[in-house]
Amino acid sequence: MTYDTQTPEQTPKKKPGLWSAIVYFVGVAALVGGIWWLDNPRDSDPVAVEQTTTTTTVENVDVDLPPRSTGEEPIADAAEIILPSVVQIDVEGGGVGSGIIYDAEGLIITAAHVVADRETVGIRFEDGRTTTGTVLGAAPQVDIAVIQVEEADLQPARFFTDKPRVGQMAIAVGSPWGLSSTVTAGIVSAVDQTANCNSLGCASLLQTDAAINPGNSGGALVDREGRVLGINVSIFTSSGANDGVGFAVPSDIALDYADSIVSGEPIESGFLGVQGAQAEAEDRNGVEITNVIEGTAADRAGIQVGDVIVFFDGVAVESMGDLSAQVRAHRPGDSVTVVLVRDGEQISVELILGERTEQDLS
Repeated sequence: MTYDTQTPEQTPKKKPGLWSAIVYFVGVAALVGGIWWLDNPRDSDPVAVEQTTTTTTVENVDVDLPPRSTGEEPIADAAEIILPSVVQIDVEGGGVGSGIIYDAEGLIITAAHVVADRETVGIRFEDGRTTTGTVLGAAPQVDIAVIQVEEADLQPARFFTDKPRVGQMAIAVGSPWGLSSTVTAGIVSAVDQTANCNSLGCASLLQTDAAINPGNSGGALVDREGRVLGINVSIFTSSGANDGVGFAVPSDIALDYADSIVSGEPIESGFLGVQGAQAEAEDRNGVEITNVIEGTAADRAGIQVGDVIVFFDGVAVESMGDLSAQVRAHRPGDSVTVVLVRDGEQISVELILGERTEQDLS
């Protein structure tokens, strides 16, 4: 196949005549005159005056923009509220964590593993001030500690102590890798999630996909109104970096233990008094009781070997870890409802938790 690359012959253009030139110059003169008239209107012409006021341009003048409506940037709004209440914690030896001012008298709540066994730590406030804080105490079973500082004009955070909704906005604030006042955002991925199992049992935590990294521990997980949903404590990762699976101690649990630390009250978790294993009951998983310790809350409530616990205080339990986590989320003296299956029949049992005396039992 060939292509024709020849250029078509051009038809010569005729030169404009005299009349064409006259019409051309008259048109240009009319256009120029019209533009001058628009820029220099007669004062008596209201239409011309209106035109002037709507087209005038002012240069090199700062103009205040209309105020931004609340809610247009919910993450920025929440960060603005919570940042003055979040501190960086510097631990001797190079460790870094975060904390939250929860009382104007200088009380700071953080994660127990941030302060470890230290008696004092360095505190850096959002405005750049630094001071030394005294560790008042810790509750390792829920990973909560309290620090006291002697500072004035502190802004305490607001706490949301109800259960958050799965899927709602969640904003993490802290000092990942020592980068203070860092804000990341995501959602609440799960509530009542069993995690952080150790020799003390398992914990019932909030799960979030907001980026949490080393240094975020002890910092705030807040909602769109800047209220603290939980205290960030850990991540699950296979790479050593953030994998979008972070965990926080719910605010109600954190505050309960923090208040006990400050007041000097016992910081024990609740104790049920059973041993068990995962089992299936009526097409669902539960915890089959294999041993009931005499004289404990479970024994007093009439729980028996062979019973299968499926709910603990309204939360489904499918493993011994789940049951342990829910019991640890409560305190001695708390009244709870246990739903169990016995001989194919579902039974609700009311009981009052006792003190935890054995680390390997619920």
